[in-house]
Amino acid sequence: MASAVIKNWDNKTWLSSKTYINSFNKFLIKNLKINSKAKILDIGCGRGKILGSLSSKLRLKKKPLGIDIINHKDKDKRIKFRKINLINFSQKSKEKFDFILIKQTIHLIKLNDIKKILYQLKKRLNPKGKIVIFTLDTDKNEIPTFKTMKIKLNNSLKRDKKILRIITKIFPYRNKKKFIYNVKINKKKYLEMIRNRYISTLIPLTKKQLLRGIQEISVKYKNTLKFKDKLICIIL
Repeated sequence: MASAVIKNWDNKTWLSSKTYINSFNKFLIKNLKINSKAKILDIGCGRGKILGSLSSKLRLKKKPLGIDIINHKDKDKRIKFRKINLINFSQKSKEKFDFILIKQTIHLIKLNDIKKILYQLKKRLNPKGKIVIFTLDTDKNEIPTFKTMKIKLNNSLKRDKKILRIITKIFPYRNKKKFIYNVKINKKKYLEMIRNRYISTLIPLTKKQLLRGIQEISVKYKNTLKFKDKLICIIL
């Protein structure tokens, strides 16, 4: 996983806002029928704010577990945290869960490893347990971009389509849903997110490309950016 993205994806963005977290957790509760007895694992949990909020909302009896390769100083205290990569966890862990959440991290896994990891995670589920995978909408994505970023994002989305085909081939009876969040963000704030390379497609760009992109965004968009953050949800 690219450390810059892991450090910044849920840090002072709409993804870390209370309204986003509340909206996302309502989606989880409604579509997964999660109750207070659920044992939950969040893979690539970041600061764990989503899982921490869910724990409080449902008054979970068992503290949820979040794993990541970055141990943030400001991680949520309402979760148990373990610094470990996914491959090591899936191979070594013997814990069982009712729900395993993989939110916008599966694209960081090598294509050849996805099948093996998903089968290993399936073994970590309790009876009737579910793996829940979220990834960017590959067809109707509205994330504001500049030219070079758009090219990188499209290439990434093509890879995401391959991942979705792999998942469908392994689990043909998977359930597919969509989560949509209406984003309203100040352009200055969004430019700061770009500077921090908040999304993996920005990681390989040079400083010169990034500065050129920031200038392009400045001209291209109004002071307030409005768009839909669309995620595909696959329930296995």
